[in-house]
Amino acid sequence: MDEQSTFNAALPGGQTFDQLMVPTDARELTLVLVAGEHSGDALGAKLMAAIRARRQGRVRFLGVGGALMEAEGLVSHFPLSDVAVMGPLSILARLPRIVRRVYQTVDATLATQPDALIIIDSPEFTHPIAKRVRQRQPSIPIIDYVSPTVWAWRPGRAAKMTSYIDHVLALLPFEPAAHARLGGPDCSYVGHPLIERLDWIGGLDTRPLTDRLALDPSRMPLVVLPGSRASEVERLMGVFGETLAQLEAGGTKVEVLIPAVPHLKDKIEREAKKWPTRVHLVEGEEDKFRSFKIARAALAASGTVTLELAITGTPMVVAYRVDALAAQLQFLVKVPSFVLANLVLEDQVFPEFMQDRCRADLMAEALQKVLADTPARARQLEGLRRIATQMALPGGRPSDEASRIVLRYADGGRPEA
Repeated sequence: MDEQSTFNAALPGGQTFDQLMVPTDARELTLVLVAGEHSGDALGAKLMAAIRARRQGRVRFLGVGGALMEAEGLVSHFPLSDVAVMGPLSILARLPRIVRRVYQTVDATLATQPDALIIIDSPEFTHPIAKRVRQRQPSIPIIDYVSPTVWAWRPGRAAKMTSYIDHVLALLPFEPAAHARLGGPDCSYVGHPLIERLDWIGGLDTRPLTDRLALDPSRMPLVVLPGSRASEVERLMGVFGETLAQLEAGGTKVEVLIPAVPHLKDKIEREAKKWPTRVHLVEGEEDKFRSFKIARAALAASGTVTLELAITGTPMVVAYRVDALAAQLQFLVKVPSFVLANLVLEDQVFPEFMQDRCRADLMAEALQKVLADTPARARQLEGLRRIATQMALPGGRPSDEASRIVLRYADGGRPEA
């Protein structure tokens, strides 16, 4: 045996000297990505595209995902619809299948021996997988894309995550500080996917919508967002209608635009017929953001839509009601505001009316102030300018920043391993 052959035989894993000389980023990577719902599928698809661009295609993707991730090359172990359920009753009804899919995903991941495991949101499904993979194969790096809301609910989860999560990729700029305060894993702000749409929103022409709706120039356009779930619409449409009636009675004339998700359009339309002012229902992403840009202000259900309004620059009044059981548990929520836009600013800029304070008289008064040229409106406009700065990334897109951190672990392994 010659000297080179003797050296090759001594290398670990049967690798040759020539293979070791290949640059790290030139070898093919195997990554397992696990999403548990459709929003995670969208995030995962963008992440996969960014990783492939960085690695010039030298990567294969396995795991669990939907149509968007599959279009980017994911080989999914089973359909996403098997686990993409919402609400306690829906989860309970399908619990045996979900548990079976958890163990199937763990076994498949261990058989694959990936360079990294990336779990995407849906902590009830993805975290049990991460825990079991870490127990059985500690050397596999595990990255959590989308932080659980440890800053608002069950903060003790953050410290527990350190045993099975190596890094959290956060969508909100205050989350890294929250994990540090709570003793959680390393956490980096990689940007909310909404900020990838800033240029698109800025360039969106509102004329197609204004021309089609023939809005009354004597009335102020107000966008109303009663939620994306049937239960939200049921709880808010009535009080929103009462709020509009009080605005009209007080001399504030508005014309209402409602971006309606398709599965709730008929329900919203029926309830909106009871309202005292003209209502336009719009559909689709483009018309939704056009309506935000047209509107003088918004009356919105609490949720991600407050960030959508914020990056569009639309002043808002926010409201929410939950059922009686959830209301009894509100004392467990440790957060200064229920409005994501306020949390990003770390300031109570946008008025919120929750539960018993979700009243027509209070919301009508707040809307009157934000629709008129008042100090309250000026304060909101200043806050909206700040929120764009708070959520911005120094460079690149969220998916690019997320891919950089994922590849750092995939190429370098776990620091402790």
